[in-house]
Amino acid sequence: MPELRTLLTGLGLVESPRWHEDRLYVSDWTAGEVIAVDLDGGHEVVARVASLPLCTAWSPDGRLFILDSAEARLLRLDADGTLADHADLGGFGHGWNDIVIDGRGNAYVNRIGFDMSTGEDPRPGDITLVRPDGSARKVADGIEFPNGMAVTEDDSTLIVADSYGTSLVGFDIRPDGSLSAGRLWADLRGEAPDGICVDAEGAVWYATVPGRRCVRIREGGEILGTVDLDRGAFACALGGPDRRTLFIAAAEWPGWPTPVPRGSGQVLATLVTVPGAGRP
Repeated sequence: MPELRTLLTGLGLVESPRWHEDRLYVSDWTAGEVIAVDLDGGHEVVARVASLPLCTAWSPDGRLFILDSAEARLLRLDADGTLADHADLGGFGHGWNDIVIDGRGNAYVNRIGFDMSTGEDPRPGDITLVRPDGSARKVADGIEFPNGMAVTEDDSTLIVADSYGTSLVGFDIRPDGSLSAGRLWADLRGEAPDGICVDAEGAVWYATVPGRRCVRIREGGEILGTVDLDRGAFACALGGPDRRTLFIAAAEWPGWPTPVPRGSGQVLATLVTVPGAGRP
């Protein structure tokens, strides 16, 4: 089993790990904070947004974008530290979840199609494209529960974790940012994926909360490796100086609708052989 190192502890529901310029950025959904963490565990809060979910992505020009799900808007953290509105998503519904930005600056944001907090019956979710100028349009639907997302290194494919569909779904990215019809990228045989990332061999690492592990899988479904945890794995990202560190956002998960216990959230790290590629 790979050796795990704890970078940060004492968090709540921690999600959305993103490596950028020698630091890892994570979101503590419980506290409504985006936190930057260095490899020695030093950390600082870089933004506060009262939202659950609260996911982030870095644009190719080095700007941090924050998905404010509660207000259905995409925010941009400007150089002076202020948050600016980038896109209004209210006209496309609510239930916003994850975000990834490709090498062209196109942001893909997904949402679930029902309100979990009220016990509403599940309905499929969708994906909205937000262009660099802030214009938005829906580009995919019919995903049972869209969760983590990643874009391959050549910007040709968007991969989406479908938690209720227990699968990874692939979409071809067209030159205008629109998406092809979704195809089965990998059947996870009943395991619910959450956050994901891509490596240089085209394999995907996915985190699973009920499975308490991260799994490396090839397109088609062949399992290549696992990292087991003592709590739920919410998301993972490859980073570090050579992108050979797998960062894992983990926390205890009592089961819906009981919230994650405060203080159980951790940021973990382990070394892997194949470096990261693509986004996030």
